[in-house]
Amino acid sequence: MSKKFSLAHLTALELNPAELTYLAAKIGYDYVSIRPIPVGADNEPIYKLAEDKQLLKETKQALESTGLEILDIEMVRIYDGVDAKEYERHFEVGAELGAKHVLTTILTDDKFFALEKFIELCELAKPYGLTIDLEFLTWYNCKTLQEAKEVLVKANCDNAGILVDTLHFHRSKVQLEELDACPKEWFHYVHVCDAEALIPNDTEGLIYTAREARLYPGEGGIDIKGIVDHLPDIPYSLEIPHAKRVNEYGYEEHARRCLEKAKEYFSKET
Repeated sequence: MSKKFSLAHLTALELNPAELTYLAAKIGYDYVSIRPIPVGADNEPIYKLAEDKQLLKETKQALESTGLEILDIEMVRIYDGVDAKEYERHFEVGAELGAKHVLTTILTDDKFFALEKFIELCELAKPYGLTIDLEFLTWYNCKTLQEAKEVLVKANCDNAGILVDTLHFHRSKVQLEELDACPKEWFHYVHVCDAEALIPNDTEGLIYTAREARLYPGEGGIDIKGIVDHLPDIPYSLEIPHAKRVNEYGYEEHARRCLEKAKEYFSKET
């Protein structure tokens, strides 16, 4: 079965959802993944589709005219004191645009609170036909596949999932066999990128690479093929932000190279 690729918003974050959609379609992506829920990072552009009706209209037009579909929206963060209901308006807009999945992360170290809010998010998203996919990141409070698995087992929600990002998988030192111990229906899509094999030893270094210096598949030391071979046949969302390359090539050429390098890498599979 041929692989399907999505252009993740973090790869070209300065483009609004409509612009990103047109670019993804022009280059030949199968999906687009958008970021309408701000995470509060420094200098991150904000695209509040739930409030910006003009941008929502433009994004709808872009999707309709290109025939592209939205794979997922992000990012729903579970942090101390969060009101999960505040995210429902984003679920409504995501569903209106045809999104299938919602990316979530856990920042709080209160495991009971995190589980409670994760379950609530799944319940809120279910009427909109959305899955809630938990990503484990090395500098958040859900850092490993095992920790994400514990949340899903305890939550027992049929629209819950786990998002594997090849960068964070490598940095968390997850064993490939751990994927085999998870139900395949938990995995709806995967973030694909490469990076140097050496793992930064501080949070600043971890964040810098993740947001500004990811590599094209095959350029670094991550066993991308080994990871995806333990996953079902799901879409590959290319999340490959690289500030220097964007400055040199521009977003269009960088996004094109992301897709070309990914196809080249996976075509070498035996």
